Amino acid sequence: MMNKERYAVKCPEKINRNILAEAVVPGSKSITNRALLLAAMANGTSTLKGCLTSDDARHFLECLKTLGFPVQEASGQGTGSDITITGFGGDIPNKSAEIYVGSAGTAARFLVAMLAFSDGEYRVNSSEQMKKRPMQPLIDALRNAGAGVECVEEEGHFPLHITGAKGRAAIPDRFTVNIDKSSQFLSALLIAVGTLGKRAEIYVTGTHGLSYVDLTAEMMKSFGMSVEKRNADGQIVYQFSGEDRYQALIYDVEPDMSAAAYFYALAAVLGANVAVKGVNRHMLQGDTEFLKVLAQMGCKVKETEGGDIAVSGAEDGKLKGGFTVDMSAFSDQALTLAAIAPFADAPVTMTGIGHIRLQECDRMKAIADNLAALGIRTEEKADAVTVCPGTPKGCEIETRDDHRVAMSFALTGFRTEGVYILNPSCCKKTFAEYFETLEGVLAQLEK
Repeated sequence: MMNKERYAVKCPEKINRNILAEAVVPGSKSITNRALLLAAMANGTSTLKGCLTSDDARHFLECLKTLGFPVQEASGQGTGSDITITGFGGDIPNKSAEIYVGSAGTAARFLVAMLAFSDGEYRVNSSEQMKKRPMQPLIDALRNAGAGVECVEEEGHFPLHITGAKGRAAIPDRFTVNIDKSSQFLSALLIAVGTLGKRAEIYVTGTHGLSYVDLTAEMMKSFGMSVEKRNADGQIVYQFSGEDRYQALIYDVEPDMSAAAYFYALAAVLGANVAVKGVNRHMLQGDTEFLKVLAQMGCKVKETEGGDIAVSGAEDGKLKGGFTVDMSAFSDQALTLAAIAPFADAPVTMTGIGHIRLQECDRMKAIADNLAALGIRTEEKADAVTVCPGTPKGCEIETRDDHRVAMSFALTGFRTEGVYILNPSCCKKTFAEYFETLEGVLAQLEK
């Protein structure tokens, strides 16, 4: 349940454009969660440096501990932790366990696929929020692969009772998964199939941005597992040679580009200069595409002497609009763009984002309702939303217990008097120190 705890966003009195403010963000959520699973599936002990230590990652770690994997955590540099995990070459130590994935969508999908290819029997519980999110396409794929997956309450949703396929029948060499609702289903299957040690193919149906799947494949390669992506009569197929095995290593986790984007958007709305430590042009994460959107809006994207990416907002925050952008490959930034689009000089249309209705909340509705409360008109379609320019008015932002709603609409408040973010503590899911970090950046800019 959401409470009436709220964060009052304060408009800065004056911004010094001669100052380059610097933000430090946590390690990438997407990379941390993939690295945790890959390390658990590898043969030997891996050290993951700079991991995100949010609620999602902690649920993942607790699940791995419950499943019997040796895990050690130590404070690392910056805001992250260094985590050591010993894997057993695809084997799960405890053959029977009950785990709780909380609201962590990545952990939920990835762990379910891993358990489905085991020789054990498991119960997977989740938060009420996660129970509402789709699982059916992954469940179907795993059942077709020979796993026993029982939906304890409602078909296609958590909680699940899983009997691993290795203990039931021969696992096939060909798999099919639909990604219309989430590319995480494919990423989960890719990592899990890599543990089988045999030639195999995954056929993909449905349409969804594959940037996070590309990230998964790159990280698998770092851990010693190559997968070939090819096109077979118009259908995407991922192919395993059967010769590779996951190997332990020391792995550096990138800064979270999804989190960094809020500080670049802050530069855009305030006409300020902001850099994010450790963000560079060679990042694996698809959300780097958001930098191109900011450039299209009149911002300047450049490198600092240290190689970090910095954004200089248009003078006085006068942003350019009048464009359409397909955000299917970086849909986490749809809320960010929606929050700053009212300050553009023409409407901004975002397409390819229908699937965000099925995330932590209905994010399309969160965009439309909160912008309406701010006095901004939107036009919503099944897979797109257009944000019209205007002058926002103060209001309370209903975050719907969604961290990205809270983090995004705080940006609108820095040019709008009287904006309050309800339930700001929901940011603990990925970035507990978000508002403190924002205030630190603003303090630099106001000097």
